[in-house]
Amino acid sequence: MSISAILFWVLSIAALFSALMVVTSRNPIYSVIWLIVTFFTISGHYILLNAQFLAVVNIIVYAGAIMVLFLFVIMLMNLNKESEPARHRWLQLAGTASGGALMLVLVAALKDTELKSQQSLLLEGHIGLIKTLGQELFSTYVVPFELSSVLFLSAMIGAVLIGKKD
Repeated sequence: MSISAILFWVLSIAALFSALMVVTSRNPIYSVIWLIVTFFTISGHYILLNAQFLAVVNIIVYAGAIMVLFLFVIMLMNLNKESEPARHRWLQLAGTASGGALMLVLVAALKDTELKSQQSLLLEGHIGLIKTLGQELFSTYVVPFELSSVLFLSAMIGAVLIGKKD
């Protein structure tokens, strides 16, 4: 078994465990922290697939910005025991039944899939590399890139002017 296969299985088990912890944690702050762990494990999968740009963007955007937003919203909601809705036994049974039905459909759908004999190019391809993306962005697409930077600059100036008090 190769190193990349071992890393894949370790990251997969960690991703599944942390995703289960997101759903089963009673404290919403802990759920957000477990979701951050899930995003990091998914970024590890991107690195294994030789897509470093996606891994970096996933960490910056999701594990950084979106999770900070989630934490602020959860902290501002002031969740306590009095604001929690009452739990009904039939809702738990309905959720368990629908989750089981979804798992049955997924197993039935994946049962007939064939394993592809072709292996993906791990650590050999040039598609997901940041260097390749930068070369394309600053050679072939330099004019649209510069136009979008001017558009973003004018949007920032407009937001500052709109938000400025008289």
